[in-house]
Amino acid sequence: MDAHEYVKQLDTDVDEHGQLKEDAFTQATFALEQYSLEREVARHIKVWMEEKYGPTWHCLVGSEYKVAFTYESKSFLRFYIGKKCITLFRHPY
Repeated sequence: MDAHEYVKQLDTDVDEHGQLKEDAFTQATFALEQYSLEREVARHIKVWMEEKYGPTWHCLVGSEYKVAFTYESKSFLRFYIGKKCITLFRHPY
């Protein structure tokens, strides 16, 4: 499946020319295909992002949630794949 085929981008604060956004979309798509539980999807994305981009990443996955948080500049994405919203951000704690 093409990662962009089912992605609806909502908010981002990342370098538009960098690979981070593409990697996040690809890994989220892969995780949603591989895992049935939202926490497993979130864990896969978090671990993968930390392995490639270093610590500390946080990931939320769900159909409906409200959240407020602080993040490092150029490290925030929120997007939908199907009915699942993925929020991904980097914060040192």
